Amino acid sequence: MSHRELYCDVCEGVALFEAPPCVDSHGTDCPELICTDCGAAVVVGTFAFPVTRLPARRRQPARRAA
Repeated sequence: MSHRELYCDVCEGVALFEAPPCVDSHGTDCPELICTDCGAAVVVGTFAFPVTRLPARRRQPARRAA
């Protein structure tokens, strides 16, 4: 089991979290964690966004003051 210190909303402070035995074969990278103090469960998720380039913006012509 892996251990991490995270903020627990139930305990209202930093607590030790551990990953329970994972049945989904995540190993130590299991996103499910349990607070060792109160038993609150959290799921840690990460998001990967594809890198795309936006089209170049066309600059507006400068306005002249009369």
